[in-house]
Amino acid sequence: MLNLLPERLDRVLLLGAHCDDIAIGAGGSLLELCRAHSGLAVSVLVLTGGGSLREEEERDALTSFCPGARLEITVLDLPDGRVPTRWERAKLALQELRNVPDEPDLIFAPSLHDAHQDHRTLAELVPTVFRDHLTLGYEILKWEGDLRQPSVYLPLAEPVLREKVAKLHEHYGSQRDRSWFDAEAFGGLARIRGVQCHARYAEAFHVSKMVLGVAPLTGSVPVD
Repeated sequence: MLNLLPERLDRVLLLGAHCDDIAIGAGGSLLELCRAHSGLAVSVLVLTGGGSLREEEERDALTSFCPGARLEITVLDLPDGRVPTRWERAKLALQELRNVPDEPDLIFAPSLHDAHQDHRTLAELVPTVFRDHLTLGYEILKWEGDLRQPSVYLPLAEPVLREKVAKLHEHYGSQRDRSWFDAEAFGGLARIRGVQCHARYAEAFHVSKMVLGVAPLTGSVPVD
């Protein structure tokens, strides 16, 4: 098992189709990373929910999920469920993020195989804009039954998982009546992913491409 995250993170990019996607898919990881890397710059783009109660929920939630981070949040007002018809605006928003001076060290985004049309459209756009970046595709449990075997795991201590679930219920009141939005669903998936990486709980991610760099050994002798 390899630890492939950089020792120092300076900027993380969070991408979601809907308010709550990021927190559900990577909330525990955000809590761990923001506490481990003080002053982390976190940029967020969410495609739908702008100008509504859901935007208010998202801003409060991500502030809570990113303790100590320098947080910038953009929530667009693309129509929920019809992001594929607004492809150009979504791509322009991603390109605006790409044009900032500081490159992201890590990107969280939906997985390419996600069956929801909004999630999938965003996932397909990400590598067309961020071609050389480590992108972790998070998973969201839902009725479509689209979960696949992940390849990257971030173990979570039980207190962190409990904190994640508590924050989800605290901040996303508009979603509490959804059949999949409960502690058993969130904890059950985290327990399965934990078993798969020899931990109690974990969040898991999908990677479509990764480039490994090997540093030369100090004092090594060149071969003629």
